[in-house]
Amino acid sequence: MGTITALGLILLICMVAVGGSQGLQAWISLIFNFGALFFAMVLMAFHLPPVLVTLVTGIIVLAMTIFLGGKDSTSTMVAFYASVAVLILLVIIIIPVEHWAQIQGFGQEDSEDLEGMSTILGISYLDVAISTAILSTLGAIAEAAIAIAAGLAEILEQHPKITLKNLQGAGFRVGSQIIGTTFNTLFFGFFGGFLALFIWFAGVHYSMGEILNDKILVGEVLMVLFSMMSVIATIPLTTWAMVASERQARKKFVK
Repeated sequence: MGTITALGLILLICMVAVGGSQGLQAWISLIFNFGALFFAMVLMAFHLPPVLVTLVTGIIVLAMTIFLGGKDSTSTMVAFYASVAVLILLVIIIIPVEHWAQIQGFGQEDSEDLEGMSTILGISYLDVAISTAILSTLGAIAEAAIAIAAGLAEILEQHPKITLKNLQGAGFRVGSQIIGTTFNTLFFGFFGGFLALFIWFAGVHYSMGEILNDKILVGEVLMVLFSMMSVIATIPLTTWAMVASERQARKKFVK
């Protein structure tokens, strides 16, 4: 048994022990998401438009993550619609920013590993960089959307007569509570993943200007910033979508 297989089984046991059937569904969604991402890479390798493939794959990943991870149909639908809206908004932002940043391709730190290999893939490196940035936001979008929608659904279950204004305020309060922890998770995940690179920068005596203009570092910083922006956008959009859904449900009830 390999290390990854063993850790995957440990993860499955822990998720089932804590979440029961819901934990099992979440673990299954991880497997499906991995399959979707692998299939997307195959399609890109066959020269299908990377950005279009990524957008379709992103919607599929969001759907599997949200619907297999949630129990209440109303909150999951709201979370899905809001997350798709945030994804489209992020794509509109990511494409021009990646064009402007010009960080596609390999950095000079990769030159030794790539020596003797062809870097002509027949695919636009800019499109690959855009696709990578889009995929990096999916987890943050889904997590924030589910947290807000599930929190508001619980509030509605406990206080069915709450006013829509108070419901909206509750959504923003829930969002303010998760935004700090989410930002810390993204930041420390980035820092931990690139600790060796930071040590290497110090060892070769890079100047601050060289560090801030390094392709690898700037690319990762942009992905973290995109993920943070996605969380910020998800909170109000999910809240407004939940309020609109509840308003529509109350109108139908009155009729």
